[in-house]
This record gives sequence, C-alpha cells and structure tokens, in this order.
Amino acid sequence: MQFIRKRGLYEASRIIYLPISEISANPDQPRRRMDTGEIQKLSESIEKYGVLQPLSVRRLGRGYELLSGERRMRAAMLAGLSEVPCVIMDVNTRESAVLMLVENLLRRDLDFIEEARGLSRLVNMYGYSQEEAARLVGLTQPTVANKLRLLKMPPALLLTIREAGLSERHARALLRLDGEEDMTKVLEAVIKRDLNVAKTESFIEDFLTNAQNPALADTPPAEAPQQKSVYVIRDPRLLVNSIARGVKLLRKSGVQVEMTQQETESSIVLTVTIPK
Repeated sequence: MQFIRKRGLYEASRIIYLPISEISANPDQPRRRMDTGEIQKLSESIEKYGVLQPLSVRRLGRGYELLSGERRMRAAMLAGLSEVPCVIMDVNTRESAVLMLVENLLRRDLDFIEEARGLSRLVNMYGYSQEEAARLVGLTQPTVANKLRLLKMPPALLLTIREAGLSERHARALLRLDGEEDMTKVLEAVIKRDLNVAKTESFIEDFLTNAQNPALADTPPAEAPQQKSVYVIRDPRLLVNSIARGVKLLRKSGVQVEMTQQETESSIVLTVTIPK
C-alpha cells in the first residue's frame, strides 16, 4: 500500500472547520448500518464537549468527500452543528476508497458481513492479494480467506443470519452444507431452537450423517435436550425481600403498587395489588 508511506499525505497539518453542507458521504463506505442509539449518545457528548477528533476529507470539485468520521458527522448534525473540524488529505479516488475500507476494518466496528465485503473489495476491486489485505488490516491470511468464504453463501441467508443475531461462526458452520435448500432448512432449525455455535455444529454433523445414510434420511437430527435451571431458596425471607425490592422499583417508576404481608406459623402470605 504505497500511498500510506508517501510524504505529503495531508495537504496541511492544521485543522480547519468546514460546513457540513459541503461534505458528501463516501460511496465506498463499507458500513451500511449505523446504530441510532450510538449516534444519539455521541451527539449528546458533542453538545457538551464538541467534536474532539477531526474528520478526514479530500477535495472533490467544489466540495469535499468524507474519508473517515461518518458517525461523528451524523452526530454533529444531530447536535445542531453547522461546521465540523477536518483535516484535508491529498489522495485520489482509489486511495480514498482503500483508506475508507482499511480504516473501518482496522477499527473492527463492522459486522461480519460488512467486513467480508470490505475485504472482498480490497482483493477483487483493488488488486490486493489475501496476504497483502491481511497485513493491511492486522489479520492472518487464513482468517481473511475464511471471511471471504462467507460470501459464497446466498446473500439472503447471510442477512437472515445477521438479523437473527447469529454469529460469523454460525455462518461458517453452515458452509459445510451443500446447496441453498439444505442451508435454509438447517438455518431455520437453528433459529427456532436458538442453538449456540457448538450445538449448531453438532446439529449439522447429525444432518450430514443422516443425508449420507438413506435409512436415516427422513429422521430429523435429534434436538439437544434443554437443561432446566433449578433454584433452591433456603430462607424464604430472601424471596420476600426480593419481591419487596421489586415493588419499591415499581413505585419509583410511577406504578401505584401495594404489598401486604401476613405471617403464620407455617407460611408467609404476600399480596401484591396493581391497579388496572
């Protein structure tokens, strides 16, 4: 990556304030989803302390193109700022795209699909080998290869995995299956049964075994037994105190809840009343 080592990457070392209206988003931004809650928190911080870290931009016609700091810019807009501190970098379109990709990949704030797509662009669009891409973003070549393999999965299934809150390791486990139909069938079962990675791998092993044995082909993989949690309360007053604390919290939140307590020789009777 020669441009990172060249001198004069910045037009000037000083920070200048630029109107947000003159800064356009970078089309090569690999991050497609922004956490609105995160933006809101950052906005509140900016209202108190301002933008502490300048944005990086490059000149583009009569305006500027953002290189890094999209969350800061969005939060600044939400906070009502019209200008943000920036440093201007002297890079061309290709260098701009690579900088944007590398900056996001290094920060590890992309989800696993965005990360795989970012690495794919470095390799397939900008001509880096897997070894070069790995060095750029601080990963090993086998790790990069594994992440790129995720893109062999149908995009709709990848999105389903992400929306279900499953991990990259769940996705890699599904790659052992042949064809979209089997992947879809197993993924639906994994989501329905809320299987962790280890149980997913075991489920897929059973699925593959059944598929290879015609006698077992119509037998679904055994569902992992669910362990039930057992709680032993030796002193019932601990439970009473816990309920009492819950009632106090409800009262503090504005709920008009009442609790009465009666004790006999053999039991403690609690009555909790909540108005409709």
